[in-house]
Amino acid sequence: MAPAAARVLAIDIGTGTQDILLFESGRTMENNVKLVMPSPTVIVAERIRRATEAGRPLLLTGVTMGGGPSHWAARDHALAGYPVAVTPEAARTFDDDLNAVAQMGFEILSEEEATRQALRPDVVHIELQDLDAQAIVQALRTFDVDPRVDALAIAAFDHGAAPPGYSDRRFRFEFLERMIRRSPRPATFAYLADEIPPALTRLQALKRSVARYVEYSGSRPNLPILVMDTGAAAALGALEDPLVRQQTQSLLCNIGNFHTLAFHLVEGRIVGLFEHHTGEISRARLEELLQKLAAGTLTNDEVFDDSGHGALVLEPARPGASPTSSSEPPFLAVTGPRRELLRGSALPHYEAVPHGDMMLAGCFGLLRALAERVPELASAIRPALLNERG
Repeated sequence: MAPAAARVLAIDIGTGTQDILLFESGRTMENNVKLVMPSPTVIVAERIRRATEAGRPLLLTGVTMGGGPSHWAARDHALAGYPVAVTPEAARTFDDDLNAVAQMGFEILSEEEATRQALRPDVVHIELQDLDAQAIVQALRTFDVDPRVDALAIAAFDHGAAPPGYSDRRFRFEFLERMIRRSPRPATFAYLADEIPPALTRLQALKRSVARYVEYSGSRPNLPILVMDTGAAAALGALEDPLVRQQTQSLLCNIGNFHTLAFHLVEGRIVGLFEHHTGEISRARLEELLQKLAAGTLTNDEVFDDSGHGALVLEPARPGASPTSSSEPPFLAVTGPRRELLRGSALPHYEAVPHGDMMLAGCFGLLRALAERVPELASAIRPALLNERG
């Protein structure tokens, strides 16, 4: 019996780029449609900067999305003395505490008032959203590609909605630790639509945005939706490289534009990880973190006190062990747009190239997670992925 057919849109939303794969079963992976485009937060930041240059008031509506560049651009707009008005849900892009958003100099408007403000000819109105369904559908149709799909899988980085006054770095890492202790595999960070934890407000907003893609593309309603953490998706995608997959023990390090996340895997199980801000670490510091992760000596406080998110070691080193070495250094596979940080390093490493395209590693991880979580799609997706080791 021939495997079922399926079309899946996989989108990995980072701080610098959004990487898009339209997977069609029956095609070789290399012949599927791929796009590497500016990330939504970069696009929004550029629109805000143009408003600042023009000296015009800014109105931000929409949903919670990724911050970083858009956050800094909106802050700079306010600091330049120009008005910034934002609706409550869009405001949570900048801080989960709306009082903190107001203290940034932003005016919090009701949806009704924002609708009136948007009619003013001098106001620059920007809708915040991580999934610009209309733009993606239009791009595909421009090249005569049918945008209808049978499932959507989307990855994004979500700090989670920390309680007021509580560190969002600690909140995120404590959440990661709970998930890993429940199921120590990268796919544990993938959620079907009805499983998304309420605290993951960015992923919740992505789920709601899918309705627009269904509408614009003509896809069937109620299609499967999977969302996932970007770092875990990249790690899972790295395992689509044959050399990486054949290792019994490995370090998978994704060096993103904004965050660096490394997993220590043994027989597919997560036995340790750390997460840091890429801009806060040098090559030497990253080498040290990876060596300590491999040795089982890295501590959560060490990473947190260094402005990172944290570290978790489930199999710590025995007393008296060297803090930066293990008896058998694990295979180190590196992905991410900032992977040049380790080039020239004395630390042996391999730049993984899953299916010949490192930038799509997160999308390949999303496909594997979708095949694991949605049985009716597994027979259509798995023939295009690497076979399980052994």
